[in-house]
Amino acid sequence: MKLADHRNSKCLFLAARVSCLLPLFLALVSGLWAQQAPESDIAAQAPAAVAPVDASAPLPVSDSPLPTAGSEAPAGGTLRLDAGDVLEIRVFDTPELSGKFRVDSQGDISLPVGGSVKVKGLMPEQVQSAIEQRFRQRDILRDPHVEVFVLEYATQRVTVMGEVRNPGVYPMAGKRNVLDLVSAAGGPTNSASKTAILTRKNSLTPPISVDLNGSQPNGPQPQIEPGDRIVVTRAGIVYVVGDVGRPGGYLIENKDTITVLRAIALAQGLNKTAKLDAKLIRNSATGRTETDLPLKKILANQAADPPLQNEDILFVPLNGVKQWADKGITSALQMAVGVVIYGRY
Repeated sequence: MKLADHRNSKCLFLAARVSCLLPLFLALVSGLWAQQAPESDIAAQAPAAVAPVDASAPLPVSDSPLPTAGSEAPAGGTLRLDAGDVLEIRVFDTPELSGKFRVDSQGDISLPVGGSVKVKGLMPEQVQSAIEQRFRQRDILRDPHVEVFVLEYATQRVTVMGEVRNPGVYPMAGKRNVLDLVSAAGGPTNSASKTAILTRKNSLTPPISVDLNGSQPNGPQPQIEPGDRIVVTRAGIVYVVGDVGRPGGYLIENKDTITVLRAIALAQGLNKTAKLDAKLIRNSATGRTETDLPLKKILANQAADPPLQNEDILFVPLNGVKQWADKGITSALQMAVGVVIYGRY
């Protein structure tokens, strides 16, 4: 009896423990069920949101047209493409579609796969978009990445002539002004003036005079356009010869005015044996003319200081009387020095 009573008491104890733990177990199960309920809903909706991709199904074809020459161009001064230009096209991870292509006379490029693409009048960025769209339309590549580089602008060139060190035809790349092109041509020569003449490709536009010092009276320097011609003019020159300190030719800048006195100053002045009556020799339509210049009155501000023109010759003659007097003074000084030296000995 005692053993049976002990077993009954033990069963009652276990039943009491289970009855205590049962509410906790039920609460735990209900909490886990509440957390798993949204995930099951999401899992049920997942196949509808992310559909499996069928590799054999063709990609949709866009009906939007390719960019045309009249479309809006991006900012930055990039030149438009034209016939003869050379492009380098790089297709990411597809070297067999990459290469160098020249724009034909019709303004097209022929791709290895995909046919011809019209590029005349487009920017490189627009050509890139056109090629990517062509690859998608022809089911050549699903997600193409194309880069376009312009290796040569065959028709986008500017002619630089005149007094520059390396005259010739220079390509354009972006926005450029006259100073940029003159610098590309090696800069002006020693006989160049400070002015360049810009002639537009359109003959209806009058030539534009550009100051090479960088100061433009009518606003900023004009931008260069393909087909323009730049001519750096030659500076005027006057010749000062005769009894002056340094005879020679001296440049006249276009905006400067050189007079007789300024020309003599450039020639390092008159010698002390010079005659104060010079001559101005000038070329005219009828031939050379010769004009007397009263240097003595000009120096004394009693006569006007006439301006000189290109190719003028200013001749300052030698005064014979002054020359003999100067020689006499020199001889007398030499004799006096000789007498002094002889008297010491």
